Amino acid sequence: MTQVVVGENEGLESALRRFKRQVSKAGIFADMKRLRHFETPIEKKKRKAIARRRKRKMY
Repeated sequence: MTQVVVGENEGLESALRRFKRQVSKAGIFADMKRLRHFETPIEKKKRKAIARRRKRKMY
């Protein structure tokens, strides 16, 4: 769960920016998009294979 504590002298805009950064870093929106529709086993295998290739390419 992402949580942002707003300081006394901190503006709402900066707290919102920090929250958005934490949410994107945690990958919450990507998970929401992925879980929005049913994913067949073949689609799941393709997604995992692409992720493996991407991870292997990084190293």
